[in-house]
Amino acid sequence: MSPADEKMWATLIHVGGILLAFVPGLIGYIVLRDRGPFIRAHSATALNFQITLAIVYVVAGALTAILIGYLILPVAFVLGIIFSILAALAANRGQGYAYPLSIKFFS
Repeated sequence: MSPADEKMWATLIHVGGILLAFVPGLIGYIVLRDRGPFIRAHSATALNFQITLAIVYVVAGALTAILIGYLILPVAFVLGIIFSILAALAANRGQGYAYPLSIKFFS
């Protein structure tokens, strides 16, 4: 895979995470991880972040019973969008990106 293609796919995986949660990261990790170290790193990073974000949504949903979840949900949503955009921009420039507050499930 050419470097331009790797950048494009990495960017799409990060942006796709905003709309489709962990699905683009999972597909990218399964299908594209053997195509190069750049795309492998970005797809694993995106997948890790989206799984972490899903866990935060579940916990925040449970915490709505004591009202604090109503504060956590919008903050997690906005931070998910901001961090995904920053990761997509870094991927488009050909740079690595590490999501803050992300649990590392895949490497």
